[in-house]
Amino acid sequence: MKTALFILAFCAGLHLSAQSHLTWADYAGSPDAAQYSGLKQIERGNVTHLKVAWTYGIEDSNHHPFSPIVVDGVMYVLAHNNAIVALDAATGKEIWRHAADPKTDIITNRGINYWESKDRSDRRLLFAANHMLQAIDARTGKAIESFGKAGRVDLKEGLGRDPHALSLVQSMTPGRVFEDLLILGSATNQGWGSAPGDIRAFDVRSGAVRWVFHTIPHEGEFGYDTWPKDAWKSVGGANAWSELTLDEKNGIVFIPTASPKYNFYGADRPGANLFGDCLLALDAHTGKRLWHFQMVHHDIWDYDDATAPKLLTVEHDGKSVDIVAQVSKQGFIWVFRRDNGEPLWPIEERPVPKSDMPNEHAWPTQPFPVKPPPFARQTFTADDVGAFITDPAERARIKDQIQSARNEGLFTPPSLRGTVQMPGNNGGANWGGAAVDPTNGTLYVMSKDLPCILKLVPAPKVGPDRYESGFGFMSTSAGVAPIAPPWTSLTAYDLNTGGIKWQAGLGNAHRSRGGPVVTAGGLIFTGTSDKTIRALDEQTGKILWEMQLSSPISGIPAVYEVGGAEYVVFCSFDAYVALALPRGPN
Repeated sequence: MKTALFILAFCAGLHLSAQSHLTWADYAGSPDAAQYSGLKQIERGNVTHLKVAWTYGIEDSNHHPFSPIVVDGVMYVLAHNNAIVALDAATGKEIWRHAADPKTDIITNRGINYWESKDRSDRRLLFAANHMLQAIDARTGKAIESFGKAGRVDLKEGLGRDPHALSLVQSMTPGRVFEDLLILGSATNQGWGSAPGDIRAFDVRSGAVRWVFHTIPHEGEFGYDTWPKDAWKSVGGANAWSELTLDEKNGIVFIPTASPKYNFYGADRPGANLFGDCLLALDAHTGKRLWHFQMVHHDIWDYDDATAPKLLTVEHDGKSVDIVAQVSKQGFIWVFRRDNGEPLWPIEERPVPKSDMPNEHAWPTQPFPVKPPPFARQTFTADDVGAFITDPAERARIKDQIQSARNEGLFTPPSLRGTVQMPGNNGGANWGGAAVDPTNGTLYVMSKDLPCILKLVPAPKVGPDRYESGFGFMSTSAGVAPIAPPWTSLTAYDLNTGGIKWQAGLGNAHRSRGGPVVTAGGLIFTGTSDKTIRALDEQTGKILWEMQLSSPISGIPAVYEVGGAEYVVFCSFDAYVALALPRGPN
């Protein structure tokens, strides 16, 4: 009887989870970043009947990898000249336009945040442009002047540095709205003098800072001893430029962080460097650290955690467990209990190669999850050069380049002679790269195999507070040509067991940014850089339907319902394209 009751409770919980994913009012569909829709009008049996319902041209030479949101039948997109535009989600007809200065406004281009008051009298869109956090009325597109100073909050202020000396703070990815807070990360630059990666929560009404978490700890804070003294005053990064995930029920925000800066040479920051390359679990009300796990100690590879953490409830050792899963550039999946950060399966600290660079002290060990198995190829040697490279001179050149470089696994330190990286610091899983089905504990990862060679070159002294000699970075990327396809793959994991269900290649796509969406109709939708929209069977990975567009596709598709019809919208380089089933006669 106890077993039967458990199964009933477990299934009921999954049903409720699916029912909560019927709208698309948040980046990635929902606060939990599931990239899942509970809509099922479009399903395996009718997906081949999909037609273009409407298009909205971007008319821009600059690509916007934007992920639309939909509220009350209105879709919000980024369009021509960086304007934010409201569209009728059923027809694509423009409702209003919030103009930007196309010459100066560098706007958040992957998504936008929506907030409304409990009585819905106040409805806002929140975004950043030119390092200024802004709020506009979601019904009219007009600026809300009471937000910050004349409608703007300077994101460069309050970081403990001279704001005028900071070149980059604003992320291209939106934050997460929790109650009346906007929780926001940042995108520091890649070199010396970068801003610190503070996580901040802003009041959505006033723009005031409500809490701050220092990812480079200040004196007296946990993790301070993993850096040189007062590193927070000079070292940058350890930031959250990518996607945040919100567990609304428990008031936890899960934040994946990036590498400290400079990316590839850390002589000025000896130590493990918390909270770089971590999964952070913070109290969403206060910013207090609940737990953390560091995936890379003293990162000198640019192994940012770039994908939103994914929330699921799974059956593990006979119990229902709320988990959070983080996928990585290295091809790993890390799975933890949401409440305390305990790994679901063992994680081993293993010895890794030493650096041969002056003054660099690579961390002697790195963590490796024993389970689940990796989703990407993690080695690349001269023997792996693709057979399709038939020119003898070209094959010899590529093989010599590989054989001349250091090549001792995932954590081979960057070097003057060159270091092979596989799947590469721009490979593995990136932003938008994972989705889940909350009804059955399945995780889907869209990933790239993009081997590259890192090569450090001498550079002049950076400043009086730095070391005697520094090193810059020159990348000679092997790109996609030397390795056999598939270059982009979709992998399905059953996180109840930790095993792979299936893996499928995605055509000739090789540099896709964005990712999949799963639906209750048993489908996975993806759009890739080879200009192809695909619908795959969620259970088998079989491609059921394809459509070619006129330009490459990126971002995260939006799935929503208006007027009894289900739509799927993709962002291509030149248009938003909405798909739906044909409507019968009235």
